[in-house]
Amino acid sequence: MSLGKSEHVSVIANARLSGAERVDPFGSELVDVHIAHGFIVDIAPAGAIARRGGVLDAQGAWLIPGLWDHHVHVMQWALESTRLPLGHATSAAQAAEIMSTAPIRDDGRRVGSGFRDAFWPDEPSLETLDAVTGMVPTYLINADVHSVWLNWAAWRREGFEPDESGMLREEPAFEISRRLNAVPADVSDPLVSRMAAEAASKGVVGLVDLDMAWNEEAWARRMARGFDTLRVEFGIYPHDLDRAISEGLQTGDDARGSNSHLARVGPMKVITDGSLGTRTAACSHAYPDDEHNHGLLTIDPETLVDLMTRATVSGLACAIHAIGDVANSHALDAFATTGAWGTIEHAQLVSHADIPRFARLGIGASVQPEHAIDDRDLADTIWQTQTAQPYPLRALADGGVNLLFGSDAPVSPLDPWAGIAAAVFRTRDGRPAWQDHQRVNVRTALGASTHGGSASVARIEPGAVADLVLCAHDPSTADETGLRSMKVLATMLEGRLTHRG
Repeated sequence: MSLGKSEHVSVIANARLSGAERVDPFGSELVDVHIAHGFIVDIAPAGAIARRGGVLDAQGAWLIPGLWDHHVHVMQWALESTRLPLGHATSAAQAAEIMSTAPIRDDGRRVGSGFRDAFWPDEPSLETLDAVTGMVPTYLINADVHSVWLNWAAWRREGFEPDESGMLREEPAFEISRRLNAVPADVSDPLVSRMAAEAASKGVVGLVDLDMAWNEEAWARRMARGFDTLRVEFGIYPHDLDRAISEGLQTGDDARGSNSHLARVGPMKVITDGSLGTRTAACSHAYPDDEHNHGLLTIDPETLVDLMTRATVSGLACAIHAIGDVANSHALDAFATTGAWGTIEHAQLVSHADIPRFARLGIGASVQPEHAIDDRDLADTIWQTQTAQPYPLRALADGGVNLLFGSDAPVSPLDPWAGIAAAVFRTRDGRPAWQDHQRVNVRTALGASTHGGSASVARIEPGAVADLVLCAHDPSTADETGLRSMKVLATMLEGRLTHRG
């Protein structure tokens, strides 16, 4: 029987099992995986048990647990397709020139995204951008979303007092992003659905949405309209914490009004410092080009403790953005003080003394392995004076820390195979491995790419939910190129096909 997308699979026939955690006796032997009511009910040698219902013939392909992206900004990522890409710009002048020819949107704006200005030979300025963009409000969003470059017309439209650099950083930049993301649902929802289909084509069955918005309303609407491609856990930001508490939201609850169990309340997300690329990550040692710049804490430790205390007693997990080592130390201190549970997001620069604290406190490290490859040259330059460990994946794994992989899309594309390859091989584009001693093995990387992370047991076994991915090749033996180009033949959510290659 031939099965198409959205149909339910009762038997995955002639498959080989792979993945991070295996306790089955089958090795590379062909098996049939039998599914009922969304769960795996039996695994047997191929043909040993009668095949009933919809049969998906794997033809010897490899079956693994479904993949998750533990850090996505869904609306920002979905809207990337409507914004002019700027990642190839090598100077401020070139980025400005690119934007001068960008199409003007229906809302009267020009919007581009993805520029990386850390190595530009010239400084962005209001004058440079105004000279070529004129009176059309023009917005350039940094790849890390921690800064936005605006021309005078955009400053005027948004009601901000212009700076001669034209740059907004941190919270003001986030506010601009929130405004740009506020598009009508009939525009945004189809873009989100397309993004979800692309994610499913890469084996993704779920994600954590950390958009800076009241996400329950958006996901309840999408689910009520029939969205069923992914599981979603959505974050809550401090500006909405009082509302979440007063309305009784707790981590793990189903989104109200969605008529679906696929959307659930996730953690409270707090951003405590900046980013590497904008030189605002809070670090022990100064950045090389400014002896007075140690980055910045965007929230003081006392306020962080207060927020986390309120979230914890109200039943909300915490996801704390911390990139620099100072920010990571403060975040760990706050977890210790409050007894909160959850994750530190990014953990890009961690002091050696703090690495074992993650495990002692039971705090997960929600990390984005592709960022290490994107940032290797930055880390080797503007973090060259730091004594803490940059991107310490192996150190965290060896210390018993639960790793949870994600993309931070749109900062990196939503592609779990790229993250797995980056974690295992610490390279891309044929360059030598960067910080080779921080590579993790493929089993750890696969585990970190499933729901709950590397410390959770995501196995293909009777009783497990049938969130499954069928791969053309065995991920556990693939090389770097093989992982990055992994062909996904089918993705299943509770045995229902969400992608058929």
